[in-house]
Amino acid sequence: MELAQRQCVPCRGGVLPVKGEALEVLFQELQDGWKMINEHHLQKDYVFPSYREALRFTNLIANLAESKGHHPELILSFRNVRVSYWTHKIDGLVESDFIMAVKRDLIHANEFPAT
Repeated sequence: MELAQRQCVPCRGGVLPVKGEALEVLFQELQDGWKMINEHHLQKDYVFPSYREALRFTNLIANLAESKGHHPELILSFRNVRVSYWTHKIDGLVESDFIMAVKRDLIHANEFPAT
């Protein structure tokens, strides 16, 4: 399916969250480290050598999220960043959450290859 090549489509509500087997198929496309919590949201923790690098990663994520209109929950603490995705308007997961998760991993791999 190549999620990294797909475009995020902001949810306007009125759609059902992805569940069951379709959700598992999407989850299999994510890199190691992602967790799916109760078929409700995706979560991954990133560790950096310094607070400055963790903050830089957070800002890169925020800029992409703003440009796509699809915003994660971000928790920055010392050298760690926790990223959580779900579609707030439907209180669950859609394909765009997975697309954005894959794009997060690409940012991390390209900008922070040593971490």
